[in-house]
Amino acid sequence: MPERPTAMLAFAPGAGGGIHQPYIVSVCEGLATRGIASLRYQFPYMERRSRRPDPPALCHQTVQAAVGEARRLLPDASLYAGGKSFGGRMTSQAQALAPLPQVRGICFFGFPLHPPKQPATSRADHLAAIQIPMLFLQGTRDELAELGRIRQVVAGLAAPATLKIIDGADHSFHVPARSGRTDAQVLGSMLDEVAAWMAAGSPRR
Repeated sequence: MPERPTAMLAFAPGAGGGIHQPYIVSVCEGLATRGIASLRYQFPYMERRSRRPDPPALCHQTVQAAVGEARRLLPDASLYAGGKSFGGRMTSQAQALAPLPQVRGICFFGFPLHPPKQPATSRADHLAAIQIPMLFLQGTRDELAELGRIRQVVAGLAAPATLKIIDGADHSFHVPARSGRTDAQVLGSMLDEVAAWMAAGSPRR
């Protein structure tokens, strides 16, 4: 919680992570330095330390509960939702089924479009039902989102959708040393994009 928050993000981790995963913590701490509060949360199976994700319906209920808590904690700030990989996809599925109250946009830190080496777009079909702006942060080396296909998906959405390509990054937003950048620098640049997107009212770019 920054001193004077301008927005609040309900943020869910990826399928294999949790609220204490270093990357998730770094995202939320980095957002705070940019004036954005966050509520990071995890799904029930993570609480049980199980490797098997919960049924989608339970994940959707968890997203709804977390968004409601984020709204309660900071009722006057602009509210956003999203997450890393699986967490972002569950958020968008929940939004597609029943709009999350007062959520102004959804932010994806690596949308998991398909399994590795199995390019497809069916996992994104539900995005067509979403009416609020979406921000996609995607690495060029992401094995779970072939670049041409994620471009196709985003371009075909009726709702305002922004795609930010992270050159050289994989699904975890790791970049090789030869890129001349560190993972921390990549994350900082991504968070600047998130903050600018929120400050501009979540427009299409």
